[in-house]
Amino acid sequence: MPVPSKERVIELLADPIQREGYDLEDVAVTLAGRHSSVRVMVDSDSGLELDEVARLSHVISEVFDAVSDFGESPYTLEVTSPGIDRPLTEDRHWRRARGRKALIELESESVTGRIGQLGDGAVDVVVGGKGGPAVRRVELKDVRKAVVQVEFSRPDARELELAGGIPEGRVAPADAEASYEVEESDK
Repeated sequence: MPVPSKERVIELLADPIQREGYDLEDVAVTLAGRHSSVRVMVDSDSGLELDEVARLSHVISEVFDAVSDFGESPYTLEVTSPGIDRPLTEDRHWRRARGRKALIELESESVTGRIGQLGDGAVDVVVGGKGGPAVRRVELKDVRKAVVQVEFSRPDARELELAGGIPEGRVAPADAEASYEVEESDK
């Protein structure tokens, strides 16, 4: 029997992952003969630490072992957080991306700005201007597509302030670069 479908894997994992305090963001099942794989993407408001990936892998393996859907078919299990290229489609995605820069496609224009507070079916977006950064309210129903942008430099402090900062437990843009610089200067 081959590895179960994406729909069946979601059915098996949605409740156990939610009980662990995470959201099941997506599942990818790749059938490739003897090298099938099941990729499970999870996230939470506080992010996903490496120790939690290991623990969730164990929980998911136990769920899979308890059902006959997998038969004797070998597969590789991968537990991961969604990548930066995940579209912002749910309120929780917007909330977790607060403080990040995003490209937001609306009906008649595209807006690039820093994601701010979410509420009442809209999100505040901090956009640049001649007079400095300003907050623009964007109705979620008007968003056709939105994706977080990769940033290689530190965000403007005033933009972050207007956006409401970075949610607790989330990595700030360019933090990896900042920690590298600190390590280098300690030598």
